[in-house]
Amino acid sequence: MTMRLAHIWRHPIKSHGVEALERVMLAAGRTLPWDRSWAVAHEASRADGDRWVPCGNFSRVSKAPGLMAISARLDERSERITLTHPDKPRVTLHPERDAETLIEWTKGLVPADRAQPVRVVRVPGRGMTDTPFPSISLLNLASNAAIGAVLRQDLDMRRWRGNLWIDGAAAWVEFDWTGKTLRIGGAELVMRERITRCAATTVDPDTGARDADTLSALKRGWGHQDMGIYLEVSKGGEIAVGDDVEVLG
Repeated sequence: MTMRLAHIWRHPIKSHGVEALERVMLAAGRTLPWDRSWAVAHEASRADGDRWVPCGNFSRVSKAPGLMAISARLDERSERITLTHPDKPRVTLHPERDAETLIEWTKGLVPADRAQPVRVVRVPGRGMTDTPFPSISLLNLASNAAIGAVLRQDLDMRRWRGNLWIDGAAAWVEFDWTGKTLRIGGAELVMRERITRCAATTVDPDTGARDADTLSALKRGWGHQDMGIYLEVSKGGEIAVGDDVEVLG
């Protein structure tokens, strides 16, 4: 069976909403366009928008599971984002110019015993991904199904916060590709490293409630807590849902 690109997802505000795409233009050495372009820094954060900093500086799903249930729709021209959540009114805003509105809107989604959101940051030229290098994440639908089989429940792919999902590959074969190059559509991407997972993946994307012990399932079934691979774009080009995926070696 031919491997293909089944889904493209981006997260315009880190941990604050997900959006499906049909196609996107990738650039060498850059993150997925508009993915994690903004991040919400909490009161203990060192982030000031001058440079990349680790994820611990931001409000995120692992500490505030209610954030998982946010969906987003970005208007790229105006940079305004429409956010929806089952427990919140729909809101449309610019993350930086309307930072106070965004922070007010998230009240109740960040537990009171966690560091509270205080400002929105943006690093020009790159998304605030979880790696020091500008990364794009790739995951395998068959690996997701394998974890679901251990848990005896269907797992919504959105809980993994991934960018690119492939279909037609055997479960876990993606881990054999570390260091190799993938061709998807007009782009080429180097497989850099496995993604070690956190408690964010235990959360249901529809409700924001913890409902699946994904970390124990990974440990019990395969002896690790990894799911997916971080990629780095080595050759820019357009990719689209349905494109063939080829391992170049």
